[in-house]
Amino acid sequence: MKALLTKLLSPLLLAAGFGLATDATAAPRPPNIVIILADDLGYGDLGCYGHPSIRTPNLDRMAAEGMRFTDFYSAAEVCTPSRAALLTGRYPIRSGMCHDRYRVLRRQAAGGLPASEITIAQALKTRGYATACLGKWHLGNYMNDPAHNPRRHGFDYYFGLPHSNDMNPTPAAPPGATRRLDQRAEWWAAPLFRNEELIECPADQTTLTRRYTEEAVKFIHEHKRGPFFLYLAHTFPHVPLFASGQFRRTSRRGLYGDVVEEVDWSVGRVRAALQKEGLAKNTLVFFTSDNGPWLIQGEAGGSAGPLREGKGSTWEGGMREPGIAWWPGRVQAGVVNHELACTMDLFTTALKLAGAEVPQDRVIDGVDMTPLLFGTGPDQREVFFYYRGTRLYAVRKGPFKAHYLTQSAYGPDRPVPHDPPLLFDLPHDPSERFDVATNYPDVLADLAREVERHRATVSPVRSQLEDVVKEAAP
Repeated sequence: MKALLTKLLSPLLLAAGFGLATDATAAPRPPNIVIILADDLGYGDLGCYGHPSIRTPNLDRMAAEGMRFTDFYSAAEVCTPSRAALLTGRYPIRSGMCHDRYRVLRRQAAGGLPASEITIAQALKTRGYATACLGKWHLGNYMNDPAHNPRRHGFDYYFGLPHSNDMNPTPAAPPGATRRLDQRAEWWAAPLFRNEELIECPADQTTLTRRYTEEAVKFIHEHKRGPFFLYLAHTFPHVPLFASGQFRRTSRRGLYGDVVEEVDWSVGRVRAALQKEGLAKNTLVFFTSDNGPWLIQGEAGGSAGPLREGKGSTWEGGMREPGIAWWPGRVQAGVVNHELACTMDLFTTALKLAGAEVPQDRVIDGVDMTPLLFGTGPDQREVFFYYRGTRLYAVRKGPFKAHYLTQSAYGPDRPVPHDPPLLFDLPHDPSERFDVATNYPDVLADLAREVERHRATVSPVRSQLEDVVKEAAP
């Protein structure tokens, strides 16, 4: 009997052995990349960044199990240019996705992300990645021109809104409705798309966070056998604020807290899906926000914590954001990283991890973050430039930040030039209160040289902007 069993099982064991050998000699599978982007979330809006009343247990746990950045930046202070920078790894002035007067693409805008730009999704598809964009796009209104649909920029699948959720007011919406804390669903006709098909208008905004999350979990399940890139760009906490029945009136911070806590729930569901499918140890998840909090919205806006100003400004509160990286077994747990990094770096990092070629025919401003994430080397980013529209307002190198122009986020005032520039030592003074310019003339001179080197790489963009951002006549 034993001999018979051995004879019968030998072919199976041999086949299994060949399978193991084949697996062992095969090239390792590239990691999955998941970027989760909040909209208008402030530096101080999460528990792990110090908020006293908004509960964010999933993001807090993600930070505890991974790496939390204290000096992580969005490349712009408002929606459209910041998203362009994240997906292309380039300052938005290079792609034309900025404008002095209209720094955000409105629903009537005819322009969008140029076809010549290379997105993370397009680059990763060259390495066999499945790609999905879920949530807010805001890089061109494909209702006006199908060329601006995410599926024309490297994404296999799309489910979401073309722009901000306040850009389709109905006739019933009174003036200033976005500043009201208690929103009414019938005031907003946000159009919800699946790929190129309009499936709901007005979208029920109380369901958006849940539905984005369900789509994300489904995408992870359907593509668990191959590498994938998931870009989950939440609609919230941009105003008007909406939370589902499960979360409404549950936060001590009111409706804004309800909305943030539901986004936190979504992050937990995505991570749970990765763990359930056995993908967590081969997936980088990164969470951040497109810009700072919309402070003029009062209680409907968030908090920049100790930082000055918010959305729309180049003060720290407008562009320094939460940044949390999670990859069990690769990103060391419990690390608080104080090095300089930004959203553009996600482009280069994703391509490096996937083994994709970083474009050589254009300036790429993102740097590889893997030495920071894996603790294998020093920070690759030395300098960061703060733009508002097409104008460079400030520069940071190391601990020091120089302001050449300052302006409040939203108001009638014009840019105020500074000669000599204002200079702040950010680790000592994150609120930017104490100008130390007179103490460090050598630092100012060094920063001026960095600015001149950078400007030499920036081509004139006025004519390009006229082609890219075309506003409809009023």
